[in-house]
Amino acid sequence: MNLVVLQNWLDNASFAVLFCTMLVYWVGVAFPNLSVTAALGTAGMAIANLCIATLLGARWIEGGYFPLSNLYESLFFLTWGITAVHLLAEYNSRSRLVGAVTSPVAMAIAAFATLTLPSTMQLSEPLVPALKSNWLMMHVSVMMLSYSALMVGALLAIAFLIVTRGQNIQLQGSSVGTGGYRSNGYKLHKAGELVTQFSTPNVENNGFTRLESSNNGNGTAVLNLVTVPETPTQTATNTLSPQRLSLAETLDNISYRVIGLGFPLLTIGIIAGGVWANEAWGSYWSWDPKETWALITWLVFAAYLHSRITRGWQGKKPAILAATGFVVVWICYLGVNLLGKGLHSYGWFL
Repeated sequence: MNLVVLQNWLDNASFAVLFCTMLVYWVGVAFPNLSVTAALGTAGMAIANLCIATLLGARWIEGGYFPLSNLYESLFFLTWGITAVHLLAEYNSRSRLVGAVTSPVAMAIAAFATLTLPSTMQLSEPLVPALKSNWLMMHVSVMMLSYSALMVGALLAIAFLIVTRGQNIQLQGSSVGTGGYRSNGYKLHKAGELVTQFSTPNVENNGFTRLESSNNGNGTAVLNLVTVPETPTQTATNTLSPQRLSLAETLDNISYRVIGLGFPLLTIGIIAGGVWANEAWGSYWSWDPKETWALITWLVFAAYLHSRITRGWQGKKPAILAATGFVVVWICYLGVNLLGKGLHSYGWFL
């Protein structure tokens, strides 16, 4: 089969599969009793991932270089990365809500590349001299994979905000910093020490009392639940159901882990880009618009990880930071190419 015909078939097929997969995930969220939708959604994402991988492989064979030389190829590589990270996140979370938020973005990117870009931009062309380097695969592929992971992590953070309705809730074990699980309503006491407990649930722990049993041996430290009486301003309407709390904690944890995967990739990609820039243009950093926004993206997600690891933030505040990062990633990846030209102008099409 002609490779060009195969590519045209695969890009349309990937868009169609992602569109159907998005509908399956949405139906699964609307009707949670339909257990078959989970397997169908996962299968759809896997098929789309395979179609896009085959498409990129065909372009690699046709052009003789790694397919990341223009906007069309980078969009499909980004979609492939999103579907791959999605499968990893869904496997760890076992939640259909992951697909409900990632599949529309993957479908929209595939639709933009397939239906919006002019046919001249979809053709495989010889590389320009600046891109004829082994650093093309190293720098660009790592950057695109970092964008994929950061986007999925940010989307899960946005889903967390939707599930929790923007409320401040206390999560258990979702942060490794000085806060998080270390101060969730528990206080360390010596064995035999008198502890007063209140029967009213602590609102900081989302309206649910957490009980701990203790064996009071000599010299043994035990954990006892410390709660405070409910104030008049605290109402039951602000608490969430246990199902929502469990889902929120899962989303928060998976989002944190996926962003933790994307941030090192972004760091490596920026460093590789600096080395390549020095080799090609004689300067490690030139404050090109793409470079500037890559640095802004790095700072936003560095602030996210710092707030969780060092400051012990969890829940709403870091989720807002991650949601902001989603917008910043899109500006870095596509916005600077739409708004102006620079050294990274291969994707500019206005």
